[in-house]
Amino acid sequence: MTSATPAPPTAQPPPAAAPGPAPAGTSLAPTGRGLWRRARWYLLTVVLALLAAVVLAAVNGDRRYPPLDPRSYDATGSHAVVALLQRQGLDVDPVTDPTTRPAGAGTLVLPEPDLLTPEQLAAVGAARPARLVLVSPGPAALSALAPGVRLSDENGGIPYARVRSTDPGCSLPEAVRAGSAHVGGLLYTAGSRGEGCYPRGHGYPVVTVPTGRGTDVVVLGSGDFLTNELLKKDGNAALGLGLLGAQPHVAWHLPDYTAPVAEGGRKSFQDFIPEGWTWAGYQLAVAVVLAALWRARRLGPVVSENLPVVVRASETTEGRARLYRRANARGRAADVLRRATAHRVAPALGVPSVAGAPDPTALCAAVADRLPERSAGDVRALLYGPPPTDDAALLRLADDLDALERQVRKP
Repeated sequence: MTSATPAPPTAQPPPAAAPGPAPAGTSLAPTGRGLWRRARWYLLTVVLALLAAVVLAAVNGDRRYPPLDPRSYDATGSHAVVALLQRQGLDVDPVTDPTTRPAGAGTLVLPEPDLLTPEQLAAVGAARPARLVLVSPGPAALSALAPGVRLSDENGGIPYARVRSTDPGCSLPEAVRAGSAHVGGLLYTAGSRGEGCYPRGHGYPVVTVPTGRGTDVVVLGSGDFLTNELLKKDGNAALGLGLLGAQPHVAWHLPDYTAPVAEGGRKSFQDFIPEGWTWAGYQLAVAVVLAALWRARRLGPVVSENLPVVVRASETTEGRARLYRRANARGRAADVLRRATAHRVAPALGVPSVAGAPDPTALCAAVADRLPERSAGDVRALLYGPPPTDDAALLRLADDLDALERQVRKP
């Protein structure tokens, strides 16, 4: 043993002892610097992912409109039919309040009547526009705004027909002038007072119902013929101008697709989360779980391998001692020295090991019996006492342990 490094007195490294709490003065907890170095790449990955999401949101932040939106130039929008109506001298106003009465009791277009609450449906019926156009209404909207019109019960399920070119097959002037048109979607029965056009099976995708006092309701199974993509085909444009242009003023409702009807229009926190972000969150959670499983995988027991070079035991001992000295781990070094001495002295005294370590009481009593000049308390203070406070105390402890071992082994 050298005076510069606190190391065990023999060349062989001490055997491992049973795990236990670290001695006082020794901290095995990770430092802040170590945690930062270990987690900085993960944090960088998260920051880059958030930055990419912000960039994509900014790039794709152009205004996207729902189907049949009069402001939309997309294929599913309906700006083209609005432009034709305005060219004919009609006034088309997008409105956000469905209860707004069009100027001059004109035409009110509801592209999503099922999104309205019962109170709003009642208010629309009380407003009594000259013509009310409903696109794909459900039972609730039909009952409130189109009396006598019902969904066709063909095949006992929801009646639906593919949108395709169809002949009018009715005497409605607007349909007769337009001729064949691309209609379909939900199918309805006209009732006793209404008239159905473009028959498909046992139902009609276009139904008109007079409501009295010169007003009527037009029910459309689908508004596809009003979209920018299909407006130029067949008689779609003529049918759209005929159904929507009967009055000089048109109010086109812009529905709020995020308002939950069941809660009376009140929005929850999830309503403000875009739909794609929810699935992205699920995918991110799955990726985190897979990454955790990958990092925590066990490939089997540890396999010992031959070292590429032979390292002398003294070099290993000195290297470990230097690490202890650099970390000021006097308590840890003292614990290694004491455990090594106890493991070597116990067999010579016939003290058995329990759970990989000799019993402290039995060992101290055996040493006191072998060395009358040492009491059991002195032996316990030497083998299991507090950690040294400085390097000099550590060196004295190493010398005392070495002397104790020589005395015990002395014949």
